[in-house]
Amino acid sequence: MRWRDGLGLCGSSLTSQPLRSLLTLLGVAIGIAAVTLLTAMGEGLRGRVLDSFAQFGTRVVTVRPGAVQTGGIGGLLASARPLTLADAEALRRLPHVEAVVPIIQGNGDIQAGQRKRRVDILGTGHQLAQAWRARVALGQFLPQSQSGSTPPYVVLGHRLSQELFGSRNPVGQRVRVGGMRFRVIGVIEQKGNLLGFDLDDIAYIPVDRAERLFNRNGLVKAHVLFDSGIQAERFSEQVRQLLIARHGREDFRLTSQSDLLGSLNRILATLSLGISALGGISLLVGAVGILTIMTTTVGERTAEIGLLRALGAAPRQVLGLFLAEATLLSLLGGVLGVLLAGGLLVLLHWLVPGLPLSLSPPLVLLALLLSALVGMAAGLAPARRAARLHPVLALRFE
Repeated sequence: MRWRDGLGLCGSSLTSQPLRSLLTLLGVAIGIAAVTLLTAMGEGLRGRVLDSFAQFGTRVVTVRPGAVQTGGIGGLLASARPLTLADAEALRRLPHVEAVVPIIQGNGDIQAGQRKRRVDILGTGHQLAQAWRARVALGQFLPQSQSGSTPPYVVLGHRLSQELFGSRNPVGQRVRVGGMRFRVIGVIEQKGNLLGFDLDDIAYIPVDRAERLFNRNGLVKAHVLFDSGIQAERFSEQVRQLLIARHGREDFRLTSQSDLLGSLNRILATLSLGISALGGISLLVGAVGILTIMTTTVGERTAEIGLLRALGAAPRQVLGLFLAEATLLSLLGGVLGVLLAGGLLVLLHWLVPGLPLSLSPPLVLLALLLSALVGMAAGLAPARRAARLHPVLALRFE
């Protein structure tokens, strides 16, 4: 049997029962559309989260003060040495360091005239804008500390500036942050949200002023940005050795941004796979539909199978014929499902513009391959049954 004749037989079989074929196609199409749509949502979410974290750079090591081990009589907890501004300055002098960003976080009231809001307050240094890739829309960012003291300047987030000053230029205006007087020196360009944290609703003040404001004698953490001339592992070891030499022990924790992004990527990929598996339930229903129609088809075409065998068709040719029919049916359903998913994605993008969606060509090809595999798997048992029919017994059904 020539392959053209085989395709003709497959096509005539599908078109002889158009309604039944269409319903089976829809079962596969709905399953493929569900898998494609949910996978596109999962990949879009993963890309959105990774891009949000990557905007702070990937060549970053974060230093946090950590608890020390218990020791001594009775297992008393020794006091941990805080991470200080002097430590940050020492880190700044390490080779390959591009920027060091000391951080003290807190919240408090900020007041401008009669307007007052409670916001997140970030005490930091002059290199934050460089390390976090934050652009200044108005004015400038915090200046470098001179002799350990920084003027009482504050930089406002985009939304915070609008809430306090509306359309007016806030640069040069005086505000109260936590009861202390500050002068607005700049406004950060709009940054958006990061995992529910509004980056545009923050007041940035000098870190030494934040120590006095929050009555602290140490940093919450410090971000160390390094250049591409050294690997993250080697640089982390340099940071570790420097701080051990200064503190006398390892009473701190180091986290590499690249390691964090890698772990986050794996978690989100697993989550995306789980979401896609939920859509696979609908695809399973489509596979059951193909199995049902192919089993019915074998029973209806028993005499035709006997005739093919009597004319010299080998069992493997009959097997291939019915497998091709199931695969073609499922593949057509996959094409319809991808088109349906594409239409739904366009509709969702129009209705919910902020919803992260990502439909890539490899995802489309994977969906079509999955539909073909489903058709082959569902049609294998009926095809083997057809191939095993004895030609004489099959012809008796004529």
